Amino acid sequence: MANVTLRKIVKSYDGSQQAVKGIDIDIADGEFVVLVGPSGCGKTTTLRMVAGLEDVTAGDILIAGHRVNDLPARDRDIAMVFQNYALYPHLSVYENIAFGLRTRRHSQSDIDSRVTEAARILGITDFLKRKPKELSGGQRQRVAMGRAIVRHPRVFLFDEPLSNLDAKLRAQMRTEIKRIHQTVKATTLYVTHDQIEAMTLADRIVMMNNGAIEQIGTPDEMYHRPVSRFVAGFIGSPPMNFFDCHMLPAGTGLALRLADGTEVTLPDDRARRYADWKGKPMVFGIRPEDLGLATDAADPARRMPVEIEVAEPLGADTLLYFRLGDTFACARVDPHAPTQVGQKVTLAPDLAHMHLMEPESGRVV
Repeated sequence: MANVTLRKIVKSYDGSQQAVKGIDIDIADGEFVVLVGPSGCGKTTTLRMVAGLEDVTAGDILIAGHRVNDLPARDRDIAMVFQNYALYPHLSVYENIAFGLRTRRHSQSDIDSRVTEAARILGITDFLKRKPKELSGGQRQRVAMGRAIVRHPRVFLFDEPLSNLDAKLRAQMRTEIKRIHQTVKATTLYVTHDQIEAMTLADRIVMMNNGAIEQIGTPDEMYHRPVSRFVAGFIGSPPMNFFDCHMLPAGTGLALRLADGTEVTLPDDRARRYADWKGKPMVFGIRPEDLGLATDAADPARRMPVEIEVAEPLGADTLLYFRLGDTFACARVDPHAPTQVGQKVTLAPDLAHMHLMEPESGRVV
């Protein structure tokens, strides 16, 4: 296997439009890194440059310490799994997996050994004699992965491989891909627009936006310590709530005044942390799971009265949607709590997990 390094990578079209804007990424040997972001953010273009399917306008791509900018894709010792399975319909599963090995003139005994091992890892041993049309979508994706695994490449590249599957199968295949990576321990670069895939699969996440990197970190860091409103709003389902607010003095501390006039007093540690923003308009961010229903023990100075507009019971919990000023927001509460549409309830935000952001730059302070 090998490490992958991207240094100041730029991709321009027509000499001016930059799809990728000078990004730097270091992927360790055996690490699973996920590029995530909205459509058009440059993540697939970045993957294709690593694969050798797109030319690099500027910067360097190194695999195992060797610059590969000018190497054709076939000489980079990478294997790629695409969004579409790209299987040969007239060949059996065995022959689809073995195809690349045959073109490289491997011996039949080596082909048998590699295909058998890949099929065992992927759980498709019983399907080796079938044709692709006889397989389900998840089974076909396993075959496509098997075709990559038998190559024993230095780097695996995945381009949104689960986007054509239904929700249940996607969840199953996420588990399979993670299990396979733990078995094969291959250096992997994976592209997706689905933040759940990113959170569940990645050792580290690279969050991209408009051709640039917003943040690189572990799933825990991205979720609990986002550096910007963009990251905070993209990671998490339902996404983080954002409320316009003003920072006001409250005795010796600080309080947030929300759009409806509600004032929420900050704990002492938060008041000290945000002292430099006193008197300024800011954005208060908090995740739905940190907005619970207030109990009798809740601090009266840290309550938010709201009216439920929509309730979504999910079994394990219930999502309550409400409006505060111009913001339509969400709270995740106990499923057994007596709540219904039109009911007025009081929420108690857990301010130990709040975020405060500058309204113009979106930077988390």
